[in-house]
Amino acid sequence: MAIRVYKKTTNGRRNASVNLHAEVTKKSPEKSLLAPLVRNSGRNVQGKITILGRGGGHKRRYRKIDFRRNKDGIAALVVGIEYDPNRSAHIALLKYADGELRYIIAPKGLKAGETLISSPDPIDPKVGNSMPIKHIPTGLALHNIEMEAGAGGRLCRGAGMYARLTNKEGRWATIVLPSGEIRQVSMECRATVGEVGNPDHANVVIGKAGRNRWKGRRPTTRGIAMSHHTHPHGGGSVSKGGREPSNASGTFAKGGRTRRYGKSSDSRIIRRRRSKRYGQLKL
Repeated sequence: MAIRVYKKTTNGRRNASVNLHAEVTKKSPEKSLLAPLVRNSGRNVQGKITILGRGGGHKRRYRKIDFRRNKDGIAALVVGIEYDPNRSAHIALLKYADGELRYIIAPKGLKAGETLISSPDPIDPKVGNSMPIKHIPTGLALHNIEMEAGAGGRLCRGAGMYARLTNKEGRWATIVLPSGEIRQVSMECRATVGEVGNPDHANVVIGKAGRNRWKGRRPTTRGIAMSHHTHPHGGGSVSKGGREPSNASGTFAKGGRTRRYGKSSDSRIIRRRRSKRYGQLKL
């Protein structure tokens, strides 16, 4: 059982649950792959708060993740699966045949002792192997997908995420993303076979405010409770109707477009993502 549900001994325990991280086999991180993680607490380069409700939380160190998977043709042994406080997914420590150590996003089903490889040429489409999409059979689940060849994986890196490779035609491959968006990526872009591990992350119930404070999340004030010059929902009567829900900067919070207009990659999007609140978004 990967999720443990607490008994309701206190108000904070009622309905709360924790992830047992059953996939994790290695407890301490590799020191050579750690880096300091400076906190900004939702502030920009001027020190002004741009994101509300951030601050505090447990001290963390960053784990250097290999998103490019560009160490080609050298077999890597999976030393162990580790917990990463900076992301929802677990990470796997790889030891290459030449002695180099690297972290990667741990795919679902990967276990310590297995051997992985990345290559620009066709290889076995085994879970955890990385290669250009042109060599991956259609119908497989992919994660850590590049949007530009050589730039490193950008898509499907969170716990339980994966995209489905549906079609390959010419220079472009068609993938279906978890959001429902269907888009094309270059056949030269690399991807890793399989789904991201730790799918039970989505089933955890926090249960109490204190657990969010450990994550660096402070209490948030409703916009309707603010003054008119602080938030678009503020001021006036208690009911603030006639306006789409938004954040303090005016960006729509429920289904509004956040993508910049006129991007060169717009033509590569076949179908926009689905909005969970308002159905299919209009182009």
